[in-house]
Amino acid sequence: METRLSRKLTVALLAPLCLTACATQQPQPGARPTSSASTTNTWNTASGGYGYGGHVPDFATRNFEPFNRQDVVGIAMREWRLFGSPVNDDDPEQRPEPQVASVKPERAPGLWERVGEYWWIGMDPDMTETSWTGKHDANGRLTDFVHDGSYAWSAAFISYVMRVAGANSRFPYSPNHSTYINAAASGQSPILRAQDPANYTPKPGDLICVARGRSKDTIRFSSLPTSYGFPAHCGFVVAIGQNGQPFGRQISIVGGNIDDAVALTHVPTDTQGRLASPDGQSYDSRYPWAAMLEVLYDAEQEPTAGQ
Repeated sequence: METRLSRKLTVALLAPLCLTACATQQPQPGARPTSSASTTNTWNTASGGYGYGGHVPDFATRNFEPFNRQDVVGIAMREWRLFGSPVNDDDPEQRPEPQVASVKPERAPGLWERVGEYWWIGMDPDMTETSWTGKHDANGRLTDFVHDGSYAWSAAFISYVMRVAGANSRFPYSPNHSTYINAAASGQSPILRAQDPANYTPKPGDLICVARGRSKDTIRFSSLPTSYGFPAHCGFVVAIGQNGQPFGRQISIVGGNIDDAVALTHVPTDTQGRLASPDGQSYDSRYPWAAMLEVLYDAEQEPTAGQ
């Protein structure tokens, strides 16, 4: 009896400690993640992350490889090659509107489905956008190929890459770039840090962002975070320290929905690799870069790369 009582007391005393330890234990690589009560795009204070659902590949949610810089660059470059490796360095204000749907890569056979995968995987399962494609709305109707700004998928592309690379609940997946720009600027994402383009040299796998539309001339680093959403565009840095056409010193970024494709763009820098002068003036006449989002990866590269 005394032995049984001692065992019961031991179990009773250790149970709270076990619960505490289990609650703070980090998931192991290859382990199935526990389901989160939140499947929305808002920060979940209780779980310390953004919700995600069953649309995500198992290798990503279980982190077969750690969330790393090499994979993010590799995934972005893979998608660029899938779209034919287009390079787009012209001024977006001078791009002509397409006259026929067939010239838009996002509507081409094999590619409109890929854009649909950006939406399906990149967004949370309860969002209407998960059913969109490169040319269909959520009901399967063809969208107007000229006036399709409401279906812009550049943020879905960013979300897709981060999701497939294994960021899991730590990235604020959204159809709007301003969601994760503001999350980085306000410290609401554990893996994003907003950096001033005048003071920070980007690294491969970082994001560089610019406001668009009427916000292009008003949103700067000093404006962040904003209390409202705004149109923007972000691209993944895929190469740094370059010296070539068209700008001489430059970096390369890859982004989605640039001329309706995943495209590579060159961005001018100074000798330190920065995008703006000390007084905040962007070296890029096309884009007044507002912020760089430093991504805090779990590893620089795959531990098993090449195996």
